[in-house]
Parts: sequence; C-alpha cells; structure tokens
Amino acid sequence: MSAFTIRPLERADREWVAHFLDERWGTTQIVSRGRAVYGHLLPGFMAERSAEAETDAPQDMAPAENIGLITVHIGDKECEITTLDSLDEAMGVGSALVEAVEEWAREAGIKRLWLVTTNDNLDALKFWQKRGYELVSVHRNAIAEARRIKPQIPITGLNGITIRDEIELEKNF
Repeated sequence: MSAFTIRPLERADREWVAHFLDERWGTTQIVSRGRAVYGHLLPGFMAERSAEAETDAPQDMAPAENIGLITVHIGDKECEITTLDSLDEAMGVGSALVEAVEEWAREAGIKRLWLVTTNDNLDALKFWQKRGYELVSVHRNAIAEARRIKPQIPITGLNGITIRDEIELEKNF
C-alpha cells in the first residue's frame, strides 16, 4: 500500500487542480442542483504520495505526486462535496480525503455534508453509502437542466446507463 498524506489545498495548487479537473471531468465547471461552480476555485484537500515512499531517495530530491482531490462548496451550516477523485483506486485515498473533510466540517460547526451524483454512477452510490451517507432525494430528469448550463455532459454514462437523474446523499453531524 502506498504511503500518502492529506493536506488542505493552497493557492499555489489552483493550477494543478484546474488541470486535474480538466483531465478527469472535462472542465473545471461543476454543475449540481442547477448551479455551476468552478472546482479549481473551491477549498478542499489533496492527497500526495512522495516518491520517497517508493524509493530510497532523500525527501528533498523526491517531489510529491498528487494522487487525489476533494473539493467543497461551503454554505450556511452545510457543505456540498463537489468533487472527489483518486488516482489510486481501492487504496484508501478517497476515504482519507472524505475523512479529512468530515473532520474539518465538525471543527467548523458544519451540521450537514451533502453531495450529488448521477443515476449511472453505481460505484459512487456504493462508496458514499458505505461511509454513512444516506440517500435523501432523487431529482428526476435534473440532468436536462444541468445540460443547459454545461452542454458537454454526456447522454450515456457509466455502465452504459443513460444519465438522467441527480441523486442527493447527506451525512448529518
């Protein structure tokens, strides 16, 4: 298992975040519940694996490799998790990023963490429910509105399923 650290995003990370979201999401624009935000401008956390974890190189010679990202949109006593990505699937990176946000949320007095995924993303539904997030709403045909804001949302998504609905999950503290 790779060793990695989780740290808050800093201003200097914004360019990397923009490139990462462009590569993984096709854009930095994230649409949820009829609202667009730009993920590279949001607060969040990143996961880094140092090259030292895989070699015997001294720390000053081994640059960190960015392997995960979580971004959040902060509201009044609630916070939306807008993106979560891990380049090391099934290695605990995504879970560690979620735990960092949850710890931050508790300390900040956030009462509700929530997120939206789409009906085709079965792996996300499993991931979030295993971490205590509950399904609270299905916003039927919400992707039609989202496509008016962000036309590049594909018609067919994961597992060959038509992307149609937004599914909202939450965890209360």
